[in-house]
Amino acid sequence: MIGLVINAFGNGLCVVAGVGSGLWTAAAVNLNALSGLSVGVFLFIFGMVNTITNQFLIRRVDVPRFIGEVVFVLFFSYFVNIFVNIFTFFGVNTWPWLIRAILSVLGVVIFCIAISIYQRANIFMHPNDDTTNILRFMYLRGNATKSQLLDFIPPITIIIVCVILTRQIYAINIATVFSFLFNGTLIEHADQWVMPKLVHNFKIKTGESD
Repeated sequence: MIGLVINAFGNGLCVVAGVGSGLWTAAAVNLNALSGLSVGVFLFIFGMVNTITNQFLIRRVDVPRFIGEVVFVLFFSYFVNIFVNIFTFFGVNTWPWLIRAILSVLGVVIFCIAISIYQRANIFMHPNDDTTNILRFMYLRGNATKSQLLDFIPPITIIIVCVILTRQIYAINIATVFSFLFNGTLIEHADQWVMPKLVHNFKIKTGESD
């Protein structure tokens, strides 16, 4: 729950500051520009696709994992909206560009810390972060940076296709580039520095952990 709220806080800060955010959010914004459907709809679709993908990646049906990830997406969306409203109330979106840029980068750092916390706890998490966790420990020998970069391929592809079709690019800015370059590194450092006694509890099969 701590990780969920911190993640929502960081994402809400990125959204309101308006100087870039995570690549999946940027992909949703560009699809919104292409189709007219809301960003929230695409974020929910991404979450559901990740949830189903995870079942294939772990090579078995895990109903509690599936339900937990769907529930996380619903709560996450709710808390992001709360923080967006709070930051908007305080006028963060009207602050000078440089301050908003710093806040957007800070938002990325904050949600990376949150990801580190709930990936280690491995109770329930955002399906996309479970995807990177599975890739990290089942396929990439624990390398968080490689798992994040691999996970970025689909949203980057979506953004490229949207740019070709619309001839415009949206939601790509300083914080987006920062997220692309440092997400994995930030998560690895948070593993060591934030709640260091909380060790990875990645379950490969029922009854196993790592």
